[in-house]
Amino acid sequence: MLHRFVLHNDRIQEATEQSLSPGQMGLLSGWGVFSTLRVADGVLFAWQRHWARITRDAKALHVPLPEDSERVHQNLVRLVEANGAPDCTLRLVIVRNGGVWAGPDTGRGSDVIALTANSKDWGTGVKLAYQSNARHAASQFAGAKILSWAMNLTWLETAQARGFDEVILLNERGEAAECTSANIFIADGNQVWTPPLSSGCLPGITREVLLTEMRIPGIRIGEKMLMPTDLELADEVFITSTTRNLLPVVQIEQKNTGRTDRARHALTEAFSAYVSKYVAAHKAAPVTR
Repeated sequence: MLHRFVLHNDRIQEATEQSLSPGQMGLLSGWGVFSTLRVADGVLFAWQRHWARITRDAKALHVPLPEDSERVHQNLVRLVEANGAPDCTLRLVIVRNGGVWAGPDTGRGSDVIALTANSKDWGTGVKLAYQSNARHAASQFAGAKILSWAMNLTWLETAQARGFDEVILLNERGEAAECTSANIFIADGNQVWTPPLSSGCLPGITREVLLTEMRIPGIRIGEKMLMPTDLELADEVFITSTTRNLLPVVQIEQKNTGRTDRARHALTEAFSAYVSKYVAAHKAAPVTR
């Protein structure tokens, strides 16, 4: 459920208060970028990583960003405080203004919009379906987290109507790329693998932390091209995202998956410890209004 207040540029306002223009190009065409962040004990987890990704994607899509990222960060903290939600999920959206069919000039190259909501309970495991030709790995925009999300939502809705929870998106070569809103991993013994960015997957923040920060004796984690058969025959399959952490996959199409949970369990413990350490290091006094 969406919380009471939202952020619109530098202003925190009631979510029901109208503040967008019907001629705003970013809304009409999905021209913008976004990221979903975890808020833990009032701290925006991995903020620097999220902003770095937003910056890369905005540059690729010609979406102007606010020059002062620290001001954006402070405004987001203010929003969390206004909603009284120190532990929640936060969506940050940068919507481009200007272009064909643009509305009146607001003097801003883009609008910053943010909202918070209670974190969702994803259960103890997920069932996945396949979607062919759902990622174009050769596209210059592959891996960008952009507002044009309708195809993902349609694939997800179709899969859920069939009794599945998420969708494995295959690229033009038939390789597993990612899910509609999560990255995918497998484990074979002590070897843990996730598709490379060249598969067309999004560089998820949880994925990035696992690849760059997790050092667990006896477990190797890396990138490797994965085909559907690799997923179906793996000892473990799990998906990762900001809101899911590391969530096991129990079924792909009509096949049960995974025989153990050893690697995912070890990585989950290490990841939770990393989050706790990050939050403790970034805990600060409330932002002054």
